[in-house]
Amino acid sequence: MRKPWVYLAIIALTSAATAGVTALLLNIAERKQEGRQRVVKLAELTEATTDPAEWGKNFPREYDGYRRTVDTERTRYGGSEAFSKLDADPAWRRIFAGYAFGVEYREERGHAYSLEDQQLTLRTRQFKQPGACLQCHAGGIKHVYETLGQGDLQAGFAKVNAMPLQEAWQHASSPIACVDCHDPQTMQLRVTRPGFLNAIKLVKAAEGIRNYDPNTMATRQEMRTFVCGQCHVEYYFKGAEKMLTYPWHNGLKVEQIEAYYDAQGFTDWTHAETGARVLKAQHPEFEMWNQGIHAKSGVACADCHMPYYRQGAVKVTDHHIRSPLLNLSRACLQCHHATEGEMLERVETIQGRTRALLDRGEAALLDLLDAIAAAKARGADTRDLEAALALQRKAQFRLDFVSAENSMGFHAPQESARILAEAIDYARQGQVAAQDAPKAKPTD
Repeated sequence: MRKPWVYLAIIALTSAATAGVTALLLNIAERKQEGRQRVVKLAELTEATTDPAEWGKNFPREYDGYRRTVDTERTRYGGSEAFSKLDADPAWRRIFAGYAFGVEYREERGHAYSLEDQQLTLRTRQFKQPGACLQCHAGGIKHVYETLGQGDLQAGFAKVNAMPLQEAWQHASSPIACVDCHDPQTMQLRVTRPGFLNAIKLVKAAEGIRNYDPNTMATRQEMRTFVCGQCHVEYYFKGAEKMLTYPWHNGLKVEQIEAYYDAQGFTDWTHAETGARVLKAQHPEFEMWNQGIHAKSGVACADCHMPYYRQGAVKVTDHHIRSPLLNLSRACLQCHHATEGEMLERVETIQGRTRALLDRGEAALLDLLDAIAAAKARGADTRDLEAALALQRKAQFRLDFVSAENSMGFHAPQESARILAEAIDYARQGQVAAQDAPKAKPTD
């Protein structure tokens, strides 16, 4: 016969197990409820709500991430620390001779500084710039355009583009904000920049899709790139109206963009040293990313630059938008089964090889500038140097296309190498053409 304490122990263990299972079930139910009930509506959000802090009342987790875009962090080849690119690589002062970028060219800081950095740079304080610049630096610009255009987004867009930038700033109240990427009522991702809306229609039309509107026709995964691609692009100001235009009429590759500029007779400035009519690449991340393996595999910008994390039972998109190299475990290792150290080595190997090609391209371009200067010194004129100057334009645009793109080749390594190989080739061809240029013939 069993002793009474055995029965008591069985009862106690059963009670403890029951209590544990009950607590576990209650915790699971609580976490499920937490996962479903994400938003407590404390603020009424509208198109005019440009202050991210107001959105933060309803979405505190996402706002916590956004607030951290003030961080200044540096990777080997970039980051968000506002170092001078001209000091880091003085060759670009000569390459940009006669242009605003030859006066000041800094690494951009995070989104929280987008408006302030534009107002502080010498490129806007010492040079006249159009209101078109505001499209990607101000929060709530869609509301500004629609207000000034009396409900017509495109009309307001054209109106702001043509303003002096200092006048356009009067309509800006915040840096890049939540309302620029999210519908204030539904929180759905959306494109608000007319420059992108106009240009993506051209790209899709070439694919046989007419009247394309990403806000109604794109998948959610596509939108997780499009909201970034509406600003991280190559662009120019077209005509006297300074219409902000993305040059995608022939396609997204560098030579297709160059062909469009050539057909338009467009040039950013005349090089102060050589007299070449040259182009300045802006920051063609969207164009370059489209040529890379991640784009081909369906990976969106947000997958790497805004990876998910868990807070309790809630899955949160990290709005601390930054280099994936500063967040390797969540940005890379969700797909790549390797260590952080191995992933960092892979990325920096690609970037290091791109940097080495850039250095060679810079050396070749500087040799071309020297050759043109020497030809002028011995009496060659612009007609004699026409071939060399045309080759400078081609070489310089390709070199800058990779340099200005903010991944140091990582978004599309093979494409970056191809472009830089062409830059070096064109620069060396130009050098030979300048060396072979005759002296100007005396007029009768």
